[in-house]
Amino acid sequence: MIEIKDLHKSFGTQRVLKGVNLKIEEGQVTAVVGRSGGGKSVLLKHIVGLIKPDRGSIFIRGQDITKLSGKRLDEIRSQIGVVFQGGALFDSLTVYDNVAFPLVEKGKLKKEEIHKRVIKALSDVGLQGMEYKYPAELSGGMRKRVALARALISEPKIILFDEPTTGLDPILVRTIHKLIRQAHEQYGFTGLIISHEIPEIFEISDKVAMLHDGKIIEVGTPEEFQKSENPYVKNFIMGLEEQEDRL
Repeated sequence: MIEIKDLHKSFGTQRVLKGVNLKIEEGQVTAVVGRSGGGKSVLLKHIVGLIKPDRGSIFIRGQDITKLSGKRLDEIRSQIGVVFQGGALFDSLTVYDNVAFPLVEKGKLKKEEIHKRVIKALSDVGLQGMEYKYPAELSGGMRKRVALARALISEPKIILFDEPTTGLDPILVRTIHKLIRQAHEQYGFTGLIISHEIPEIFEISDKVAMLHDGKIIEVGTPEEFQKSENPYVKNFIMGLEEQEDRL
């Protein structure tokens, strides 16, 4: 579904991505983990076409999006849903209008069909009856659920999650992860999750990749990843990556 080849990106003198290579198989959930500030969110923004690389390619369903622009890039983006860190909800809109927003923007569906889809999406994430509340009236966990419902509303082929459980307590982390897995089973999307939630992320991922020093240094199933002999992977799992960097 997604193949990243030799992706490089610098901001000024800071080299963030130094030759990223990664395959994300269709229908699977792949987690990309790594220390904060290591370029995970930058990688995600490349995949959705918000940033152009200095060099390298990103193939989505066989098309290199780094060479696309305008309508052709928009066609690819229309197949991608994004759950941004923090939710990125519109504070002035109700939950209903936040979730409906992608469909209203496209302008191709009647109000009745939009209403039907919004109610279903909210039901799928356990927010029945909350459609006329505003984001400020919701807990952090509920806002994450609204963001997921908004991503699901267009039934995208791909959903990108940018640290979807940031700021939540451990119980809510597991709740949101379970919700993502249930949505994946129901909708069948290809998922990419940017995360630092170790070990919880292993429970919902088919594959785990680690981004370190601008490159993917390990890829495998959760079981394979946890058995890795790579010292950076081992230290990261044990929460010792900062100590390793100071040695």
